Amino acid sequence: MARMAALVLALALALVSLVSPCQGALQAGFYKGKCGKADVEGVVRRVVVAQFNKDRTITAALLRMQFHDCFVNGCDASILLDGKNSEKTASPNLSVRGYEIIDAAKTAVEALCPGVISCADIIVMATRDAVSLSGGGQYPVQTGRKDGLVSLASNVNLPGPSFSVSQAISAFAQKGLSATDMVFLLGGHTVGVAHCSFFQDRLYNFQNTGKPDPTMDPALVRTLRSRCPEKSKVDNTVNLDQNQLSALTIDQELALDRLTNATVSKIAKSLDFSTKFGEAMVKLGALQSGSPGEIRKSCRAVNPSRSK
Repeated sequence: MARMAALVLALALALVSLVSPCQGALQAGFYKGKCGKADVEGVVRRVVVAQFNKDRTITAALLRMQFHDCFVNGCDASILLDGKNSEKTASPNLSVRGYEIIDAAKTAVEALCPGVISCADIIVMATRDAVSLSGGGQYPVQTGRKDGLVSLASNVNLPGPSFSVSQAISAFAQKGLSATDMVFLLGGHTVGVAHCSFFQDRLYNFQNTGKPDPTMDPALVRTLRSRCPEKSKVDNTVNLDQNQLSALTIDQELALDRLTNATVSKIAKSLDFSTKFGEAMVKLGALQSGSPGEIRKSCRAVNPSRSK
């Protein structure tokens, strides 16, 4: 079960402009019959399989991409747009990766069915496929999204990894997601990595004390310090899961805080983690802004008629 729980996203929380869950326009199998006999989801999956066989860390990358996209303006692929001041350029998104996977999937579906499949749906489908390939189960994604027309770095307001559990619950509640959803979506983090800068304060100067976080295992502090020297000019990465210990405050606190410890304990004993995780991902994928959208020809730019 711990291995199943490892398939939770390696992501930071996001607290940004209000987005409401709206599933009315979304449905499983939305593209069935819209591209002749072509299996759109199968086309996307083949692209993901090919990439996964080269690099198994794409699961964490795609989970993070979807999370960062959906929590800003809803799941509208605004994170994919290039531009001087686009969401990509915001500091929390500089380490987001996996764009080439979405590009490859878009190229593949456009060759079969031009102008029909949105980049926003491709992100959600590709993430689901990567989770499945990592052993996290197969959940039926809803599709039918439009691609957003606006992407602004100023809209991205991702809180740091030292968010408290109560702050995290509040952030999720603003998106219509429950504390249980939050635990499923953030629970294990063991498919991902984090840069040292995300938790270096816990190693050397916790809350300006000049000492490490006293709640951290001393052996873990030593291990992480060896990878993350205090004066290093290189921002190294480490696995978010350290033999069931946590580098990030939020990961550690989920299991300890009275607001979530019962849920974490229940999940650890559960036999249907993948099912519940899939349900939480569907809810995440249902976040929509309600703003006008389009089906982009290229995931990296709005269509020419709109960019003039």
